[in-house]
Amino acid sequence: MASHIRRRKFLATLGGAAACPLAARAQQAGGVRRIGVLMNLASEDAEGQARLAAFHQGLQQLGWTVGRNVQIDYRWGAGNADRIRKFAAELVALAPDVILSAGSPSVAALQQATRSVPIVFVLVVDPVSSGFVDSLARPGGNITGFAWAEYSIGGKWLELLKEIAPGMTRAAVIRDAALTAGGGQLGVIQAVAPSVRAVTPVNVRDAGEIERAITAFARSPNGGLIVTGSTLAAVHRDLIVTLAARHKLPAIYFARYFVVGGGLISYGPGLVDQFRHAASYVDRVLKGEQPADLPVQAPVKYELAINLKTAKALGLEVPPTLLARADEVFE
Repeated sequence: MASHIRRRKFLATLGGAAACPLAARAQQAGGVRRIGVLMNLASEDAEGQARLAAFHQGLQQLGWTVGRNVQIDYRWGAGNADRIRKFAAELVALAPDVILSAGSPSVAALQQATRSVPIVFVLVVDPVSSGFVDSLARPGGNITGFAWAEYSIGGKWLELLKEIAPGMTRAAVIRDAALTAGGGQLGVIQAVAPSVRAVTPVNVRDAGEIERAITAFARSPNGGLIVTGSTLAAVHRDLIVTLAARHKLPAIYFARYFVVGGGLISYGPGLVDQFRHAASYVDRVLKGEQPADLPVQAPVKYELAINLKTAKALGLEVPPTLLARADEVFE
């Protein structure tokens, strides 16, 4: 807890420096570079703070220090489409040298606002189908970054959930239907689910819809949840984990922080690491390289996390072979 408090104070200090108009004018006069950051979570979200701390650490290792040679303007979308569009326009109006953007909705809003300001993204599942880049090898425009994962991860989620909950015969797939990735991940899961009688999509739009859909799904036995990657799932993660526990539903999630918060199992790339790596592309843009020439990077490491306390509460025994493969086990 103390480390989270220290991190928030550290970032608040940085944000304050970036927000002061007089300081901004003085810095620009001295040749200080300007970075915009459009986050997909809320400003008080501990996961969002951890991601920004990693980004700042990456920048500092490359020689960029807030208040000396760079200033950073932050906006927090909190999964709200209207806020994201508003903040995208605000950041572009500030004429930054580069913008760091988290999540597909944020990138889409920035793409609508500018075709010239360089954008480095993180946490985007399919940047080609989403229309953000021409190809992974040659992005071709003002946008590049770090892809979150391939659609094939959906098959791995189903495999792992069946391994920890072998009695599961029905799966509810929680996805954001507004995202290209939402349909893509669902399609993969449906294609590799011969041992599951029914795969039911659950759209993530608001808390009420999530609660109604999961409650209705839980009325029949032998069900499990697959929570696919999206900003809205991240924003509503506490509710989803709570509903899974309330209805005794085994669930697999796309990110470790769900398991930290009481979820059963997660599998996916390290999200905080993407922000640390993103600093390298921001650095290269600030030094004159163009996003069009920087290939989109794929994840290099995937993490498997298991919560044994949650497994026990669900009456599940985690196979030793699965425990042996876990990167992190919470007890």
